[in-house]
Amino acid sequence: MEFNAGTGGFCVPKKSDYILLISSLTLLTFAALFILRSADDNRLTSWQWVFEDVSVLKVYPILIAGVFISYLLSKIPAPGPYPALCLFILSFILAVPYWGAPEVIVDSSRYFTQAKHLEVYGIGYFLREWGRGIPAWTDLPLIPFLYGLIFKIFWESRIFIQIFTTALFSLTVVLAYLTGKLLWDKSTGFYGGALILGIPYLFSQIPLMLVDIPVMFFFSLSIFTFISALDKGGAMRIIFSSLAISASMLTKYSVWLMLTVLIVIFLVYLIKAFQPPSPSPPPVKGGGTGGDNPLIRGRITPVPLSRRIGIEWRTILFRGILILSVTALLIGVIFLYKSDVFLGQIRLLAAYQQPGLKRWGESFTSTFLFQIHPFITAAALYSAYAAFKKRDMRYLIAIFLPALVVLLQIRRIRYVMIVFPMLALTASYGLQQVRDEQLRKFIVLCIIVSSMTVSAFAYLPFLQNTSAVNLKSAGKFINSLDINKAEVFTKTDAWSPVNQAVSVPVFDLFTAKKISYHYSPGAVPPKDELSKSPFRFAWEYKNPAYYMDKATDGKTAVVVISENAGYQPDFAGKYRNYRVFRHSEGVFQHRTFVTVYYN
Repeated sequence: MEFNAGTGGFCVPKKSDYILLISSLTLLTFAALFILRSADDNRLTSWQWVFEDVSVLKVYPILIAGVFISYLLSKIPAPGPYPALCLFILSFILAVPYWGAPEVIVDSSRYFTQAKHLEVYGIGYFLREWGRGIPAWTDLPLIPFLYGLIFKIFWESRIFIQIFTTALFSLTVVLAYLTGKLLWDKSTGFYGGALILGIPYLFSQIPLMLVDIPVMFFFSLSIFTFISALDKGGAMRIIFSSLAISASMLTKYSVWLMLTVLIVIFLVYLIKAFQPPSPSPPPVKGGGTGGDNPLIRGRITPVPLSRRIGIEWRTILFRGILILSVTALLIGVIFLYKSDVFLGQIRLLAAYQQPGLKRWGESFTSTFLFQIHPFITAAALYSAYAAFKKRDMRYLIAIFLPALVVLLQIRRIRYVMIVFPMLALTASYGLQQVRDEQLRKFIVLCIIVSSMTVSAFAYLPFLQNTSAVNLKSAGKFINSLDINKAEVFTKTDAWSPVNQAVSVPVFDLFTAKKISYHYSPGAVPPKDELSKSPFRFAWEYKNPAYYMDKATDGKTAVVVISENAGYQPDFAGKYRNYRVFRHSEGVFQHRTFVTVYYN
């Protein structure tokens, strides 16, 4: 801000001043988070852990260079004629480097096991035996079914799962754009989709064989298709919306609570239908009423045609009831077919998982300041003020889910992930108050650059150094050996938090060799301790029959998976060589060390 001697006052800051301010805040924010990293209690990618072996003196220059590149890119017109394609390609390319991360969350063993049943025994067997002959714990069937189809159509390789989950992540970014465009305008939608890339935690989840990224996609799809069907109607839109909501309900039980947003969408559209049609806004000279200040956006957002002419409330009511009725019919048929399984899972969720979430939670400080870029959180908070000033009821659709997370104190980030696209839309809504397009673009690019710097140079190296990488490395090593089969043994100690038997499917994911598992009962925690353990499923898990082939034809190698790197049973009489995989990050209590014996 400069002093004007002629008027005796201060001039409005120039654009260059704001560029400098945003650049400084970007760098200072990273420095502040690094200094205060002990406040991050995330269970997987806490800043306390990921920066333990990373020199900030190496990361900071990268971030500075990224801010400079962001400034150069902010001068380029965007999003161009194909914003959806641009977002898809950009998000996919940025996610690919993370495919090298190991399977760091043991839950992946469940989804792999369920999927492999479909691959080995067929679709009919999966549909009949899921939840019975195929243990399902508290998982719903859609995502394991899709993973199994991928194995069946292509072959059993992790790369195809990663291509699939990355494509769903990129499609989620596109859906955020389309939803924002439908509710407001192209700019709000485009920056909403782009801001999802400002959430570094997501990049740690994309390469994993879990359900969270696919759940986020199907949930976002259900929101977009429901809004589209209410807004535009048509038989195909109504059917597609019902199918999307049904699919979303078959991904994860936590989605059922979040789908209450559909009621909010329905009520907003119903209330809007009772209001008189909005007139077309008059043109505003210069694109706004905010004077020369580029941080105040005063233009009136164009109202979509359907809002200007109005939609009769009976039409909205009919469309909403029809969609929900078709959805209820579809889900009802599936529920009746597997009612015993679903009811058993719901009882387990109520008795075990719901109370457990209070013990396994993470702070909102961690989620909304460290795992999500603070600029996104700040813009989302400001958006509430901006929407209140405009009396914009459509904003309730976007803010409902983040507000629900806070009100219900849902503190486990893996349960919060599905609301991130709507959080990004609220942040984009707040950023729309910045009138200058280049400044808006520069802020978003700084957010993305910061996110990518943290995830690529701190999160990814940390994940690649966890003990989970031993299963990946051992699997690749086994592939290089001239053998027909790997005989796998597990050793679970009395102090182990996880039954090592669940490591066998993860090891199988990384090797193309046939596996023969030799069951060895290990120590089991006391019953009262087990009932509260976040890894309870691991102790109730049993490896399936397809690992029980004990035929000894051809060359074999022995693989020993244990919690103790020094545990080496004596196979010297049969095997001349052995190799130990013992990487460890020194943070997590659960560790997997692997020893391979071979000739």
